[in-house]
Amino acid sequence: MSAAAAALGAVPAAAAPADDTRAEVDRLYAQAEKATEAYNRAGERADGLRREVRVAQDRVARQQQEINSMRGALGSLAGAQYRSGGLDPSLALLLSDDPADYLDKAGTLARISAHQAGALKDLQEAMRELSQDRTEAAGKLTELEKSRRAVAAHKRTVEQKLGRARRLLNSLTAADRAAYDRASRAERAALPGPDGAVTVPGRAAAAVAAARSALGRPYVWGANGPGGFDCSGLVQWSYAQAGVAMPRTSQGQRGAGRRVPLSEARPGDVVTYRSDASHVGMYTGDGQVIHAPYPGAAVRYDPVDMMPGATVTRV
Repeated sequence: MSAAAAALGAVPAAAAPADDTRAEVDRLYAQAEKATEAYNRAGERADGLRREVRVAQDRVARQQQEINSMRGALGSLAGAQYRSGGLDPSLALLLSDDPADYLDKAGTLARISAHQAGALKDLQEAMRELSQDRTEAAGKLTELEKSRRAVAAHKRTVEQKLGRARRLLNSLTAADRAAYDRASRAERAALPGPDGAVTVPGRAAAAVAAARSALGRPYVWGANGPGGFDCSGLVQWSYAQAGVAMPRTSQGQRGAGRRVPLSEARPGDVVTYRSDASHVGMYTGDGQVIHAPYPGAAVRYDPVDMMPGATVTRV
């Protein structure tokens, strides 16, 4: 259950149908967030595969150029051998005006033949490698296409969940919608920010400052700033402003440093939630995190214990 659903638990029993609707909205938002992280993972995988495909294709192109050059060199050697070896060696020696010169040329021809044999072996090996690399490149292209389909599937899932949540919210009366807004947004947004005197060392300070600068910007699924963010996008962007490359997903961010107890959290630490780390925020001190909550809610402060399963990672 999300923080909003927990806060709504105090609504009188007479409003149970509205309670059910609001709880379902929270459930759909949580499912959409998990699907968003799956979308981010698939996108990250697709980006990696695109780079691998480019590298493989470049390697194939370079190898093809090398093979073409080797074939050209072998053609020249074959022509020289034909021109020099058109006569039987013994007859050529008898007819030669300068036997010593002929013997010298014959030795050169033998060396050319040996070199040609070596070049042929090199060409055969290069062609085998080219065939293997072409197969590898084709396999990566197939993987990339599968990854693209996965991205599209996760996108559809997110859109379906968010669309149903919006329809449910629109079905609430004005009073119930106002109660939902108070419980899930306004009351939490009114929480005080961390004390300005909190000292944050080094890159963590820059990351916290970046996250604070994003307060009030909208939650946008699949986005990593600067105009909008999903939860992991906010953490990735904030640390990027501090010169630190972070994984794109909340699951990856949970493993991007060393674990510390929640009781020892300090500003700049990454806090992930739920057993699957499907939500993430940044600890800012005073028992609070900055995070991008869900669609319709802007980046804001919330209590660090707003959701179950908090895990703290120090980057």
